[in-house]
Amino acid sequence: MSATTNTTTLISNLGSLVTNDPSRGSGGPLGLVEDAAVVIEGDRIAWVGTAADAPAADTVHDAQGRAAIPGFVDSHSHLVFGGDRTQEFNARMSGRPYEAGGIRTTVAATRAATDEELAANLAKYLREALRQGTTTFETKSGYGLTVEDEARALRLASAQTSEVTYLGAHIVSPEYADDPAGYVDLVTGEMLDACAPYARWIDVFCEKGAFDGDQARAILTAGKAKGLLPRIHANQLSYGPGVQLAVELDAASADHCTHLTDADVDALAHGNTVATLLPGAEFSTRAQWPDARRLLDAGATVALSTDCNPGSSFTSSMPFCIALAVRDMGMTPDEALWSATAGGARALRRQDVGRIAVGARADLALLDAPSHVHLAYRPGVPLVAEVWRDGVRAV
Repeated sequence: MSATTNTTTLISNLGSLVTNDPSRGSGGPLGLVEDAAVVIEGDRIAWVGTAADAPAADTVHDAQGRAAIPGFVDSHSHLVFGGDRTQEFNARMSGRPYEAGGIRTTVAATRAATDEELAANLAKYLREALRQGTTTFETKSGYGLTVEDEARALRLASAQTSEVTYLGAHIVSPEYADDPAGYVDLVTGEMLDACAPYARWIDVFCEKGAFDGDQARAILTAGKAKGLLPRIHANQLSYGPGVQLAVELDAASADHCTHLTDADVDALAHGNTVATLLPGAEFSTRAQWPDARRLLDAGATVALSTDCNPGSSFTSSMPFCIALAVRDMGMTPDEALWSATAGGARALRRQDVGRIAVGARADLALLDAPSHVHLAYRPGVPLVAEVWRDGVRAV
């Protein structure tokens, strides 16, 4: 459909509007516009400014003084899985030992689930995220760990999003417990061949007990040779080579970044790799918080994401992660919102989402609040009143 035949919608009477366009408003990173309005044409933003200057449109939607923000960009999730790990979480929070297998528990449940069950589960959590303002999301495989199960996870995910990540290297498959080198060969060979057509990204869990630096390098390099772009689970549980490897390979994102040396922080500050912080994981495991303040002060680009998964961070709520980042990671409310929108877009190397600007995708969340600051100020309160995705009022 040509642009001339698209109908236009004016969203007017916005109390405040976060554009993430620093040329707007006071010139800060959020590009905040007061008494604002937005015109949508088709699935794109056609005009942004003050309500008094708004052009005519085919239809008008009254925002009733609500604040508006770009739709959240959740750049790290694990949503193709079966079962849950309620008993594991309950034991951990009760101070009891629990030896049911962690990720391997989910692997068994995922392998046993039908395609229909996995697809329904995925759709359920996507609806849940959408209601909370998430309009762009990435999701991974990693709970199949066989050629067939990894490929079907990515096939199901690719029906819902273009941001699909091949994570055959989540842990060493139980069948290869005594032959990790053989599993790396599988991940970089037959499994990669089967999975690459469904994925944009390749990821690896570079950590003690998972994959070391040399294995991670081999996996990401093989993925790049197949046209997949690298990202990496790095420095979550301990100091390690993950962040340095991410910057060296020009990975879009190094995710977790909890245990960083000064050299790691410097590498992130001077490279193109985004530091994606996942506070839901620290909340759910009572682990050490990532130091967002340290990264920001050094000049690194920071994203926030949910890490939604059934083991260590079973939340789909970006507002919750914003509140955690402000309360426990040293971020300001402005920084946390930027990281959950524009930062997530940077972590996916996207220009068309995470901002409200002419030509960007028409993805907005309207808040039952006068300011975006309320996302951190009123934690746990369902403030997202409306969600527009691709120019359509979806919530």
